[in-house]
Amino acid sequence: MECPNDSEYLERVLFHNVEVDYCPKCLGVWFDKDELRLAKDEKDKQLNWVDVDLWRDKLKFRVSRGDKHCPVDRSGLVEIKYDESKTKVDFCKMCQGIWLDRGEFKQIINYLKNKSDYEILHHYAKSIISELWEVFSGPESFRSELEDFFTLLKLFAYKFEAQHPHLNNLIDDLPK
Repeated sequence: MECPNDSEYLERVLFHNVEVDYCPKCLGVWFDKDELRLAKDEKDKQLNWVDVDLWRDKLKFRVSRGDKHCPVDRSGLVEIKYDESKTKVDFCKMCQGIWLDRGEFKQIINYLKNKSDYEILHHYAKSIISELWEVFSGPESFRSELEDFFTLLKLFAYKFEAQHPHLNNLIDDLPK
């Protein structure tokens, strides 16, 4: 396979325990379908509950024709603005692979961490209900979605303890 940026041959490597293709020249990374999610989950277990969802909010969805070609099927890649971040990913409509230029994976992880913290602290009820719904209807397996739900509950408990130690102490002092 050839790099979408500079036509160098891509090499197979383990990237956060996921086998991906990368360009040794420009350091871009090709993720086949679902590999970006797997790498994100392996990079930070606390982000398992946050989905890498390029299509979630159709009103904020921005796509433009790129000048790169898919290394798998040579079809044209489209640029998709990743959620509300400044990162644009290159996506293949045919094979659903994703090309990330150097540093874009880190940008996505940082964005997801900030989003996760905000969602847990400010919209925890909405996040918990949404994640519970995904247990039965989510894009991943039932077991995986259930693990995501429990991860979110655990994170909320940790955040609550850190933000409200006095309330946590009162709860701990209640008779058992």
